[in-house]
Amino acid sequence: MGINQWPAQERPRERLISEGAQALSNAELLALFLRTGVKGKSAVDLARDTVFHFGSLQALFGASLQDFSAIHGLGAAKFAQLQAVMELARRAIGEQLSAGHALSSPQAVKEYLRMMLSNKAHESFYVLFLDVKNRLIDAKEMFRGTLTQLSVQ
Repeated sequence: MGINQWPAQERPRERLISEGAQALSNAELLALFLRTGVKGKSAVDLARDTVFHFGSLQALFGASLQDFSAIHGLGAAKFAQLQAVMELARRAIGEQLSAGHALSSPQAVKEYLRMMLSNKAHESFYVLFLDVKNRLIDAKEMFRGTLTQLSVQ
């Protein structure tokens, strides 16, 4: 049964509009991104299978094109869209930090670096330049390594 045949209050798009994005499951949010399913599977079913296949959103977001495309119904176009959304999110957070939000705790630094580095296919050594109020001035990649190691010189 297609999503358009579901009761309106159960459809992900309508639920997002009425209840907010936080009310949706990971699979429902991904289904909104995917927009369509494949023969015999709704977008929600395809999204649920995708999240299950990768085991986590983090693994999904870090997947290679080859791994992503291994799932029937997903290909280069959806992969490119997902990478674009991830980069937009990174830039939005970067703008927020540039606008004066402080990296005032180890947890804030950890979250910022996780967002910046999570999908890198290599090890990186970054330097964060902060002002006296712990506001980010700039972040520079100083050294780049391989998938599993990095030599800082």
